[in-house]
Amino acid sequence: MGSVAAGFLGSLTGLGGGVVIVPMLTLLLNVNIRYAVGASLVSVIATSSGAAAAYVKEGFTNIRIAMFLELATTFGALGGAVLATRAPAAAIAVVFGIVLLHSAVVSMRAPPDRPWEGPPDKWSAFLRLDSGYPGRDGYVPYRVVNIPAGFSLMFVAGVLSGLLGIGSGAVKVLAMDRAMRVPFKVSTTTSNFMIGVTAAASAGVYLNRGYIDPGLAMPVMLGVLMGSLIGARILAGAKTKALRITFAVVILALGAEMIYSGLAGKL
Repeated sequence: MGSVAAGFLGSLTGLGGGVVIVPMLTLLLNVNIRYAVGASLVSVIATSSGAAAAYVKEGFTNIRIAMFLELATTFGALGGAVLATRAPAAAIAVVFGIVLLHSAVVSMRAPPDRPWEGPPDKWSAFLRLDSGYPGRDGYVPYRVVNIPAGFSLMFVAGVLSGLLGIGSGAVKVLAMDRAMRVPFKVSTTTSNFMIGVTAAASAGVYLNRGYIDPGLAMPVMLGVLMGSLIGARILAGAKTKALRITFAVVILALGAEMIYSGLAGKL
């Protein structure tokens, strides 16, 4: 049930489910955090595969943004995965928690979900990243801005994905939503599309180091996949404000718990 809930939340918020899977395995089941991260990465790939196809079909995902930003996240993920195999488990947990707390605070202070009304961005025009998505009252066009800032943040997201096994959905969503002014529903769905590629790059390093246990990863993956498919059906009719609150509350609680456990030496 925990994996199903993780997939459901990951699908709705673009987090990828890893922010629930890693704390659940380490704090509740006493799994070594490196094996938990390995299982989480496999589940993140499942989330992306399950939810992303539905979102692309429905017209929410901006594939051009996803493919462009994956250049940054993939290289970052490889570096983060190598770093994770050398860093102490407690340090990884504390970094995990700090990232989640920051993401929760920024998400709660997010601006109104309205399209950018300023001048067109030259990089966005060159790369043809502007698009639209289906709203309740019809097609909603939007412009994408601050491409260099978004690209830089995506490299950081990739490093965190490899280090923490969370798919870095929190950072990806916030980078697109806050820096690039992509509407929140498009940010979450595009993040879901991206996290599978990022996680696959990191998972290769974990698999090579022996940190992916099939007996642990398989049931987690199946539960997350089921939850992500349920979430994909609900997103279209969900209110953006409710998604933001869900996003913030979940990662705020988990972030605090991970920091406490890391500093208390429970991992």
